[in-house]
Amino acid sequence: MVLDRREFLKRAGLTGGALAAAAALPGCHTLFPPGYTPKSTILDGAAADSPVDTIVIVMSENRSFDHWLGWLGSHQGYVDAGRSQYGKFFSINANNQAVLDSPNGPVATHHMVGWDAITNPYRGCDLSDPNHGWNAGRAQRDLGFLAPTANDDVLPAGYYEPQDLAFTQHFVKRFTVFDDYHASLLGPTWPNRHYLHGAQSGGNKSNAFPAEGFSWPLIWEKLAAANVSAKYYYSDLPFAALYGARMTPFMAPIAQYYTDCAAGTLPHVVMVDPAFNGPGQNDDHPLADVRNGQAFQRSVFKAFATSPQWERGAYISTYDEWGGFYDHVAPPHFADDRASTVDQDDFSQAGFRVPTILASPFAHAGMVDGRAYDHASILRFLEWRFLGAPPEGPGSAGDTWFLTRRDRYASNLGASLSGSLIDKELYFNIDLPIDPPSPACGTAPAPLSTMARSVLEADDPAFDELAWTTYLDRKGFKLPT
Repeated sequence: MVLDRREFLKRAGLTGGALAAAAALPGCHTLFPPGYTPKSTILDGAAADSPVDTIVIVMSENRSFDHWLGWLGSHQGYVDAGRSQYGKFFSINANNQAVLDSPNGPVATHHMVGWDAITNPYRGCDLSDPNHGWNAGRAQRDLGFLAPTANDDVLPAGYYEPQDLAFTQHFVKRFTVFDDYHASLLGPTWPNRHYLHGAQSGGNKSNAFPAEGFSWPLIWEKLAAANVSAKYYYSDLPFAALYGARMTPFMAPIAQYYTDCAAGTLPHVVMVDPAFNGPGQNDDHPLADVRNGQAFQRSVFKAFATSPQWERGAYISTYDEWGGFYDHVAPPHFADDRASTVDQDDFSQAGFRVPTILASPFAHAGMVDGRAYDHASILRFLEWRFLGAPPEGPGSAGDTWFLTRRDRYASNLGASLSGSLIDKELYFNIDLPIDPPSPACGTAPAPLSTMARSVLEADDPAFDELAWTTYLDRKGFKLPT
């Protein structure tokens, strides 16, 4: 169980107006382990001279750090390798072992495979998709993950071990992992995905869909204005379509991503979304089979890692939000234009940690970057590399490189990259076998995307499915059948 909000704020020394002020503070964690000093970081040089000019971003769905990567904390080989390379103070804040309070008594966190509470550990069958809305997230923060108002059953207590994640277990040990990277908001999918595209959710707390779409400025427009090439590749349901016709020039089906990788013609900035829908769903959203997600991650990464652009590239894998799963770290606050001392209206309140890995020939193998980040930290990396932002800090009066206060004050995710090539080799079998997915739980998948269906959770307003489908049809995107 995490600290309740009052105790968390008391220990942090944050009460009243101090809370809003704290939102402006940069991350207070250490970038590198104490005693380890790299020869250089990529931020030491001028952005225009950076050896990295192609950045691929993949955002999957609804998994917390401890649920997905908590095993790293007790993986002696991983810890020993880190201490050997980075010094005796190397560590990772990962722990999937806890006892959670519930209305029916204490519940220990449990390895999903072999847990008698579920019949299909790779999907979580027999249990429900954990709650992860605005109100449920606050209940999890204050009362615990299995409190009556936080979740409906015990699935949030489940976790995976490395052998369950055929690709991730090698991927995370080969590159750099972030153990203090958080969802941007303590809320559901859409608001968090908005922060990746525009450093705000427009004040939206839920996945509600306004008929007029969303109109605030986006990183895509900033990049286009600076003549920086960028592309959003979608698998089935394109989230970027929510922003209307202005996104059309940036969008392409995922088949084009693989073609562009092979040809070495990827743009400077790339986002790739998984399939959110149907039998091919591979976004990791419960109750999808995580083995489908592993195959997707491997496929997208392999295409980039074997492309001509890998040697000057960076690949970021992250998740939109924690999905209601247990994580032991209390979520922090970040600078935000909509920060408030009223908890229900406080957009400075980040969500729980999500699994995030940075892969690159310039990334340190088996490294842990311990600074506090969120999705706006990815934007800050792009803004430094392509839009004239300083390496760190808010810049100067009159600057226009940022979108909102959130990305202006965000820590730069690229800070842990080396200023020179480390190693372009992978050192693991990129074609490692992944078991096929199991049949869907009980019934065939509904035709509407899980990303869209997630708005039906109890603490979100009713969702107008017709408005969603009509909007996409008008924009020329057909839902799979």
